[in-house]
Amino acid sequence: MRSGNLGYPRIGNNRQWKKALEAFWAGKLDEETFHAELKAIRLGNLKAQQERGIEIIPVGDFTYYDHILDTAAMFGIIPERFYYEGGEPSLSVYYAIARGNREATASEMTKWFNTNYHYIVPELGQSEPQLTRNRLLDAYREAKSELGIEGRPVLVGLYTFLKLSKGYSPDQLDAWIDRLLPLYSQVLRELEAEGVQWVQVDEPILATTLGEEDLAHVARIYDYLASAAPGIKLQLQTYFEAVDHYEAVVSLPVHGIGLDFVHDGGRNLQSLHQHGFPEDKVLGAGVIDGRGIWKADLQSKLDVLKTIAEAVHPDRIVVQPSNSLLHVPVSAAQETALEPALRGALAFADEKLEEIVLLTKAAQGGAVAVAAELAASKLSREALQQSESRNRTLVHQRIAGLASQPSSRPSNSNVRRDVQQKRWNLPLLPTTTIGSFPQTPEVRSARLKWRKGEWSEAQYETFIKEQIKIWIDVQSELGLDVFVHGEFERTDMVEFFGEKLDGFAFTANGWVQSYGSRCVKPPIIYGDVEFTSPMTVAETVYAQSLTQAPVKGMLTGPITILNWSFVRDDKSREEVAYQIALALRDEVEALEAAGIGMIQVDEPAMREGLPLKREQWAGYLEWAVRAFKLSTSTVKDETQIHTHMCYCEFHDMIDSIRALDADVISIETSRSHGELVGSFEEHTYDKGIGLGVYDIHSPRLPSVEEMGSMIDRALRVLSPEQFWINPDCGLKTRKYDETVAALRNMVQATERARKKYTAQVNG
Repeated sequence: MRSGNLGYPRIGNNRQWKKALEAFWAGKLDEETFHAELKAIRLGNLKAQQERGIEIIPVGDFTYYDHILDTAAMFGIIPERFYYEGGEPSLSVYYAIARGNREATASEMTKWFNTNYHYIVPELGQSEPQLTRNRLLDAYREAKSELGIEGRPVLVGLYTFLKLSKGYSPDQLDAWIDRLLPLYSQVLRELEAEGVQWVQVDEPILATTLGEEDLAHVARIYDYLASAAPGIKLQLQTYFEAVDHYEAVVSLPVHGIGLDFVHDGGRNLQSLHQHGFPEDKVLGAGVIDGRGIWKADLQSKLDVLKTIAEAVHPDRIVVQPSNSLLHVPVSAAQETALEPALRGALAFADEKLEEIVLLTKAAQGGAVAVAAELAASKLSREALQQSESRNRTLVHQRIAGLASQPSSRPSNSNVRRDVQQKRWNLPLLPTTTIGSFPQTPEVRSARLKWRKGEWSEAQYETFIKEQIKIWIDVQSELGLDVFVHGEFERTDMVEFFGEKLDGFAFTANGWVQSYGSRCVKPPIIYGDVEFTSPMTVAETVYAQSLTQAPVKGMLTGPITILNWSFVRDDKSREEVAYQIALALRDEVEALEAAGIGMIQVDEPAMREGLPLKREQWAGYLEWAVRAFKLSTSTVKDETQIHTHMCYCEFHDMIDSIRALDADVISIETSRSHGELVGSFEEHTYDKGIGLGVYDIHSPRLPSVEEMGSMIDRALRVLSPEQFWINPDCGLKTRKYDETVAALRNMVQATERARKKYTAQVNG
């Protein structure tokens, strides 16, 4: 057996990559210095793998922004609006595609399969693809000359690239395969001429639900590549799930197949033993979790490798992570402030590489050779498992009694609507916002002073109250109907709640890339989640004391907290979601008891948790909906439950969204308003709904007329009596003046619409 890796975090152990990008964008680094700084980070990443004893080291996985954008740029697939004239794209063009510029909007960004990483969606359109520069050849040469590493270039597979692209119709797929095959072949032939022996071709699309036509396309692609570059060996890498069409995939004319033995639910291992494995291929055995942050149960992993070795000769097995380590932080070495039991159980990218090397040694020489290391790893896992944080009696009792917990409102939505209208007496087309108001430099500075201890708790509380009052007055002056307190005390919609619930921890340097230079530190759900005291009541009650208008309580929902965190691996995600839901229920009940009669429980990440396999969607959505309803079902009929979701393919989820039974839902739709509204022409929705009438992600000020047309478009298929008017998302990132101006226009557009539609409602 040999040890291998599939990809390494790009950002550097102190986010040097992020800082270099942002300095370059700000004009603080010239291009030559920028290239030099990124080269240093790139070589440092390779050296980290080399020093830990990894035998097969990937090259070409490093990027200046995103690996899918890199692939598009390498093949000259540049949208026309960037005035690309051929050849290698300049950095200005490259970054304009990712970030936009004064003349052109950025390309769409979306999730990389079911991870929290976002890629830039290639736009094929009328592009005439060409090989602009063989970046993999550059990466291979650099690693070899600078560090003596015989690296394995990483190439995004042709079929995955096309399936993740836009700008072509299904009947054009074959033509695009024909356009790109010669270019992929050219890349491989140039690598072959350089002496490269192996290339890793990433085809995660093979772990999704595919049909026979897809398999035929894939077979055609690899037949072509095998004949075009016969002297190079291809390692076809799949990850994130099991391969459904196992026999077809392992029969492809490649020299190696990489399979995920962590997130496959045991199906890849089952297929391996049921159907065998070709004797002329190498198996990349993804046994170390490339997405989680926990130390592996190494004895269990050795048992898996032993089982694999019953079907594949050990000389043809590479021990590797389940996927690229892009999705985990760089190193756990700096997390000295965490409690010892938790810290000892963590494994970030560097620690996972060490586990891979350790497993390889154990498989080669027997577990006795590394007995001390195996014992130490086992003790670390057991210490966390036996800790108080994972043995909270009350939490376990509540989960055990789930069957008796209310998971639906006592009355149906029609009854609740009448009760709530009597209580609130809202006008037609009520106006509100999604929750947050601008986090100004003053707000961020105050929070930092408080966290550093430079401000007392009383000073910080006074400041937050001042901000709340400013924005209650603004909302009143603008004439909004339902207010929010502004969330000035919150940095992040998940972190805020994690800091106030038991069972969560936060790292000092556990950064991962979300998109571009945007890095996040996901909370760690390491123990049983438990409510300890009210989290949002004080600020919401204070805001309500300043106005007669209703003020919404604002919470983040259980599924979003789950999907935007690193989650413990000893319990199912479903059970952890229920733990969070029950803790949030306590907060919902505390808000209601304090007189707050509208409560918004946001679920922007519900769709993000959908499994890759379509046949598993129903199961996930069932427990996701149940978790939301566990949070919200104990309130009185007169208490109005709101939720907010970011844009999704609404027709895929409309039944589940309806099943949430929220009284009002707002959806981020301004960039796809017509498309989403069109889905209501096919599906009915009978509860309150707000389709965002302007895009908060842009500083551009939409006119009254523009917002009015958005309202009219929605009311072609929705009843005015169910429609709410709101921005499409929170206003945290906007400035004061632009926020006030946009909301003023929104209110004016609403007033015009009320005059227009009141007669229609009154018959």
